[in-house]
Amino acid sequence: QVQLVESGGGLVQAGGSLRLSCTASGSILSVNDMGWYRQAPGKQRELVASITSGDNTNYAEFVKGRFTISRDNAKNTVYLQMNSLKPEDTAVYYCNAAVVIRLTYNDLSVWGQGTLVTVSS
Repeated sequence: QVQLVESGGGLVQAGGSLRLSCTASGSILSVNDMGWYRQAPGKQRELVASITSGDNTNYAEFVKGRFTISRDNAKNTVYLQMNSLKPEDTAVYYCNAAVVIRLTYNDLSVWGQGTLVTVSS
């Protein structure tokens, strides 16, 4: 099948930086849109940033100018560079990818397991 594996979360002080990575693997023919979402305790999951296979990007207002999403299509990997982190950025960050399955050509939306980012004040 297909899985997304995330890495890079952790504890950082306010004003610091972290870089998240997410790699898709399995029976993948192609990967289309990829994105990062986050979910803070007691809140709904929300979009942080997304990127198309052609590198068109979209950011939530609350991260514009601080976070940068990028991808390496050869590695089926998406990154999220997070700078100037704030305590309110504390959340579990999830990777999502829209993939086309090899042989069947089925479309599938896949989620990673999540990685915790904690920003201390």
